[in-house]
Amino acid sequence: MIHFSRNTHIYRPIKQVFAFVATPENDFQWQYGTFNSVQTSEGEIGLGTLFHTVGHFMGRRIESIFEVTEFEPNQRYGFKSCSGPVDVYTLYTFEALQSGTKLMITIQVNPGDLFKIDNIAAEKKVKKQYDENLALLKSVLETNRVAQP
Repeated sequence: MIHFSRNTHIYRPIKQVFAFVATPENDFQWQYGTFNSVQTSEGEIGLGTLFHTVGHFMGRRIESIFEVTEFEPNQRYGFKSCSGPVDVYTLYTFEALQSGTKLMITIQVNPGDLFKIDNIAAEKKVKKQYDENLALLKSVLETNRVAQP
């Protein structure tokens, strides 16, 4: 099991940061290795919403279905994998600051047999990828490079 947290400070209002992060169709703009992410259930995003993601990690194509398990606008957004080769739970928490938003991400990954040979290398790679994702998210939001789907 891989478990860790990361955080960053984004110089944008909490409402903007939350809306961008909690929209699966934006994932490809700031998550390395994500080719496509799309909501598959009807209605606005909230508890129970499903989304499908296609990406790659350590040279492997990964497709997964995720279910939103926590959704408190401008406070918490969490989801877990329902299918795919890796069990993942992700939680984003948001805190309004005078100068923007503090975003914290907590990850639990059970890679199962996918990276059985070298879990230490997989853990380092996962942590590095999330560090890079947060840096890219910060850059995208702070420079207004947000592409609309």
